[in-house]
Amino acid sequence: MKMLQKLSRMPIVLTVPAFAVLLVVFGIPIVLLFLASINAPAYSLINYLMFFGRPANVRVLFHTVEISAVATAICLLIGYPTAYLIVVASKHLRAALIVLVIIPYLTSGLARTYAWIVILGDRGLINNLFLDFGIISSPLPLIYNRMAVYIGMVHIMLPMMILPLVSVMIGIDRSLMAAGSSMGARPFDTFWRIFFPLSMPGVRSGSLLVFVICLGFYITPAALGGLGDAMLSTFIASQVQTSFDMARVATAAFILLGVAVAVLAVFGVDLSGTHGGTARLTKNTWGSRLRSPVAMKRRWGEFVTPLRAKRWTAQLYHAGSNCDRSNLVGTMFVVLVMFYLLFPEFLVILMSFSAGKSLEFPPSGLSFQWYRSFFCDPSWYNAAWVSIKIGIVVAVLSTIVGTLAAIGINRTLPRLRSFLMMVILTPITVPVIVVGIAAYLGLLNLGLLGSSTGIVLAHTIGAVGYAVVIVAATLANFDRRLELAAKSMRAGPLLTFVRVTLPLIRPGIIGGAVFAFLASFDEVVITSLVGGLAVRTLPLKMWEDIRHQIDPTIAAVSSILMLLPVLSLVVLYITWWRSARGARRLFINTPT
Repeated sequence: MKMLQKLSRMPIVLTVPAFAVLLVVFGIPIVLLFLASINAPAYSLINYLMFFGRPANVRVLFHTVEISAVATAICLLIGYPTAYLIVVASKHLRAALIVLVIIPYLTSGLARTYAWIVILGDRGLINNLFLDFGIISSPLPLIYNRMAVYIGMVHIMLPMMILPLVSVMIGIDRSLMAAGSSMGARPFDTFWRIFFPLSMPGVRSGSLLVFVICLGFYITPAALGGLGDAMLSTFIASQVQTSFDMARVATAAFILLGVAVAVLAVFGVDLSGTHGGTARLTKNTWGSRLRSPVAMKRRWGEFVTPLRAKRWTAQLYHAGSNCDRSNLVGTMFVVLVMFYLLFPEFLVILMSFSAGKSLEFPPSGLSFQWYRSFFCDPSWYNAAWVSIKIGIVVAVLSTIVGTLAAIGINRTLPRLRSFLMMVILTPITVPVIVVGIAAYLGLLNLGLLGSSTGIVLAHTIGAVGYAVVIVAATLANFDRRLELAAKSMRAGPLLTFVRVTLPLIRPGIIGGAVFAFLASFDEVVITSLVGGLAVRTLPLKMWEDIRHQIDPTIAAVSSILMLLPVLSLVVLYITWWRSARGARRLFINTPT
């Protein structure tokens, strides 16, 4: 009994519900998949040899890595200057730009993919404009090719590159660059030798996140690409849906997982959420090695430093035109990036009010006919209602479990904290198709395949990660002395949590619930694997209609999904504002 009471006081016990769900639905099945891939208990590599012995499989794997790497490189080339320009902007402009990046980040990936079908299709916006102006006589092949895949994937993944970069760049001390400039360094040298090395953690985190998620892409390549653009996730999904050969599916899934793990192991990523080790992280990067000059270069630098100082002094009061030109170029670049991120969504929303029999831009008239079609068609609103119910249950379950886990992780030792966080984030840091296959096997063993309960559990293993990250970020700024003060006044642990801790971390809890709901509501890949034909959610209904027929009702559905992030941000802002006002009132009324 004393042992149980002692264990109950340990913070790590709070993580048990989260890890129990993760273990049953994902952990044990992934081990079983690995055993199936090596033909346990015979233990042979015949399945892997058979996979690599087929040129078609190797070609698909190569295309998967190639497409993911190119999409990641494009996101980095666009995202890095965008993040830098956002950080150097004024405070209010920076906040507005970050919100404009977050909106597409929270928007349904399926809806954004549909937007590019509307733009790039044979009867899409671009081809229709060119045909109307007589520039072309027949539609251009803008869709069902590799370029369309890159356009769609970069559009979806670019916010995931920008946000980590902005997070790291904001924490860089700008006085370091000012000090470099004061010693005669040119702007490019100041950026390359000071700012860029310090931003490398953001570059690494954003690139790894984008690359690993791209490895598991299924919807966008299938909707925008051709037969030669199929990725390994498409191969795995087709195997599950046609003839489920456990050994072949497990082998392909672990090869894809192996690529992701190898990249993560080589480059590494800090999931602990701390920024105190920035200098330590950047010491061994290739960027820091580039900053180590050879002796001849050092001597040359010593020789030209006085000349640079004189030139810097001479140009100090004559750089206005260059600054104005740089500001103009930077402004135009940010505007183009925001246009690329937001215009497809705005276009679909505008076209959803078209009065014609098909989608057209500009609309010949305004009408709510496609919205009426959505609300009057049982197949559409029933699917939407199923998604809402599943999303609410997932949000409630993942928020409760994730909040407990975040509190437990926050109060453990730092080394154990990093490990626990890495484990709980595994379902959202590995290719989603691998998570779907593991969940499929886990729910098959539990007898929950093709049920709403099974879908809820499958969605929860990923949604818990979002809840833990957001609540943990809120707890990082929480003052534990407030809890100690409450306990010193004879408040019990439960009363202290309800009256002190909960009100102060409420914004993080609500934020975690919102993210969990959006993640569940937009899920397609895992739902298609574990739901089967028994449960039809709104994203699955949309995906079926996109593949078989371009029903204009999809534009109305996509518009509704695109408005969800805006409403979510409004809810989060109101929650944060009320919490901040309550905290100020609490501290004002607290006697000193």
